Amino acid sequence: MAVISRGFEGRRTPPDPRIPPGQYLTEDFPVLSAGPTPQIETSDWALDITDVDGSRTALSWHQLMDLPSEQFTVDIHCVTKWTKLGTVWRGVPVETLLGGTQSDAEYALIHSYGGYTTNLPIDDLVLGDAWVVFEYDGAALAPTHGGPARLLVPHLYLWKSAKWINGIELRRHDQPGFWESLGYHAYGDPWREQRYEGD
Repeated sequence: MAVISRGFEGRRTPPDPRIPPGQYLTEDFPVLSAGPTPQIETSDWALDITDVDGSRTALSWHQLMDLPSEQFTVDIHCVTKWTKLGTVWRGVPVETLLGGTQSDAEYALIHSYGGYTTNLPIDDLVLGDAWVVFEYDGAALAPTHGGPARLLVPHLYLWKSAKWINGIELRRHDQPGFWESLGYHAYGDPWREQRYEGD
């Protein structure tokens, strides 16, 4: 019978409480997209907000820049199982963008240049933990990461943080977006490992 000393086995490092189950830590910022990277000049960028009654407002880049913005640090989690800790962004809270909207919406369908969409409950956009961001790590957001502006909802898997955002469609009923229509989870909570439909 073999005897193994306690020291020979080594010591396990306690798991980092910031990393959801099934995720691994990366120092990189991998680039994953459903299609080609749109190249949008800020002079051409606009964000359309459509209420449930069909009324629309449009926000230009200059109008976005005139709104109060925040710099904040969050951890982000990709459905492909990587987590990046302590990422620094600047953006305008979605709550600010929708502040003047008197709506009975329960959901939002986010639209992007290039045709990408993703769906979210409205509470996930207006309770202070979602932004339209335009800077990453102190610099203008690169097109490969969704620039000039993307949605950022860091408490959900990153596919919910639509790159190249150009529309917020407020809805009374949920409508699956691009990945959700292909079998991804409707919500996408990394702490519950909601990667695919049925998780």
